[in-house]
Amino acid sequence: MRLEITCDDRLGIAQDVLQILRDHEIDLRGIEVDPKGKIFLNFPELEFKDFQHLMPEIRRIPNVKDVKTIAIMPSEREHFEFKLLLSKLPDPILSVDSRGMIDIANDAAQQVLSDNRTELVGTLIGQWLSGFAVQRWLEKQPTEPTVQQISAGGSKYFADLLPIWVADDAGKNGFAGAVITCKPQPLVEQWQRGGNHNVFKQILGEHSSMKRLVKEAARMAELNVPLLIQGETGVGKELLARACHQASHRADKPFLAINCAALPDNVAESELFGHGKGSLGPYTEAKKGIFEQANGGTVLLDAVGEMSNGLQAKLLRFIQDGRFRRIGEEQEVTVDVRIICSAQDDLIERVEAGTFREDLFYRLNVLTLQVPSLRERRSDISLLTDHFTVQACQRLGRSLVMVTRAARDALQRYQWPGNVRQLENVLFRSISMSEGDTLDIGDIHLPGAESLQENVAVDLEEGSLDEAVKKFEATILRRLYPSYPSTRQLAKKLGLSHTAVANKLRDYGIGKTRKR
Repeated sequence: MRLEITCDDRLGIAQDVLQILRDHEIDLRGIEVDPKGKIFLNFPELEFKDFQHLMPEIRRIPNVKDVKTIAIMPSEREHFEFKLLLSKLPDPILSVDSRGMIDIANDAAQQVLSDNRTELVGTLIGQWLSGFAVQRWLEKQPTEPTVQQISAGGSKYFADLLPIWVADDAGKNGFAGAVITCKPQPLVEQWQRGGNHNVFKQILGEHSSMKRLVKEAARMAELNVPLLIQGETGVGKELLARACHQASHRADKPFLAINCAALPDNVAESELFGHGKGSLGPYTEAKKGIFEQANGGTVLLDAVGEMSNGLQAKLLRFIQDGRFRRIGEEQEVTVDVRIICSAQDDLIERVEAGTFREDLFYRLNVLTLQVPSLRERRSDISLLTDHFTVQACQRLGRSLVMVTRAARDALQRYQWPGNVRQLENVLFRSISMSEGDTLDIGDIHLPGAESLQENVAVDLEEGSLDEAVKKFEATILRRLYPSYPSTRQLAKKLGLSHTAVANKLRDYGIGKTRKR
C-alpha cells in the first residue's frame, strides 16, 4: 500500500507521520519526501478496519492538507520509466561497475551478445566484448569518455565509454564504473575523387581473398590498359569497376556503363558508337555513343560475353587504335577511354565454344580481377549484414533494427546464389516488413532454403531407385547451378570432369545450351 500526503513544510512533520505508523505497528518499507510539499509512504496492505482509522489520524496532523492512496512510489515510476526507455533503445547499452561487472543491460545488448540464452547481468564485460580491454581501462579510473572500436556478438561497433563518478555526503568523488553504448560502425562513406585509394573502402570485406582483391585492384586502377573483372552475378563487379575509375587519373572524367546482354545488337552498336543524322530513319538526329560521351574517362562493358560477333569485331578494332565510325557515317572518330569489362562466367569457355572471339579475349584479358562469391568469404556475411541493416533503416527512416544471433546463423548457413546483391535485397525486404526492433529468423525469407532431405523423401515415394537417384542428382545440380554457373566451377565443386557435368546439365535441361 502506498500513500501520498500533501502538506505545508513544517519541522518535524515527517516524524509525526512516522509516530502514527509506529503506534499502529505498521512496517514501513519506504519513505520519500518531495521538496514541493509531499510525503510518500510504502507499507504492506492493511485490513480495512485498520486503514479507516489510519487515514483520519494522519489528516489531523498539523499542516497536512490531504491524504490519498497511490499506485506506485515516485522512485518506482522513475525505475519503470527508465527500464522501459532502456528496453526500447535500438543500440546495445551496458552499465558496469568499477571491476567490469555488468549491472545493467538493455534488451538490444541481450539480443546481440547472448540471444537471451545467458543472463548478462552479473558477468564480466570481458566475456562479451573484444577489441578493447574495457576492464584494464576501468582499472585506471578514467575521468574522460572515450570511443573505441569493439567486436560484440560477431559484429563491429563503435563503443562510447562514459566513466561514472559519484560524490558522497562529504563532496568527495568516487569512481563507480562506466556506461557503454555500442553504435553500429559507420560503414557508409562518400566517394572521394581524384586518384584516391580510399574509394576502395566502399568494397567491404575482411576475408583474405577480398583484401587481396582490393590490393590488386588499387595497383591496376592506375594503369591505362583494359581491365577484365570476372565473378558471379551480384558480387559487386560494377562497384569494383567504379572504384578503379575513381582511384585512377581519370577520376574527374565520366564513368559510363552499358549492359551488353540487355540490348539487341543494332541498339547496342548505336549506344556504344553512336549514329549519324538520318541513319536509323528519316527523322533521327545524330547521336554520340557512350565511347564519345566518356571521352577521357572510363566505359564499363557489363556482360561482355553476350556481345554479338559483329559487335565484337568493331570493339576489337576500337581497342587496337582508338578509332571507330558512327553508324551511317564514313568519318572516323578518335577518343581516349579506358575499357573495363565484366563477365559472370569464364570467358575462356566461350572462346572454346566459339561464341567469343579469341583475339578480342586476349585484348581484354590484359589485367584480370576475379571477385569471389559470398559463400567463398562467409566471414564477411556478418559485416555486410550490419552495413545493409544500417543502410536499410536509413532509407526507411526508422530506428536501427538489431539482427538476432539465430537470424545471423541462418544468414551464415545460406548459399547466396545471388551473392551480395541478394543479401542486400533480403535484408531490405525483411526490415521493411518487420514491425519490431529486432530481426529474427522468422522475419527473413530465404528462397530455396528448405532442406534437400525433404525433396529426397518425396522422390522416394514413387518410382524406382534409379529414377529417384536421377531426381536427386537433378535436384543437386539445379541447386548448385545458380551458385556455380560455369561448368568448370561446378565440376570442380562436385569432383567430376568438365565433360561429365556439361552432359548432365544438358540431360536435365539445366542452364543455357551452348553451341559448339
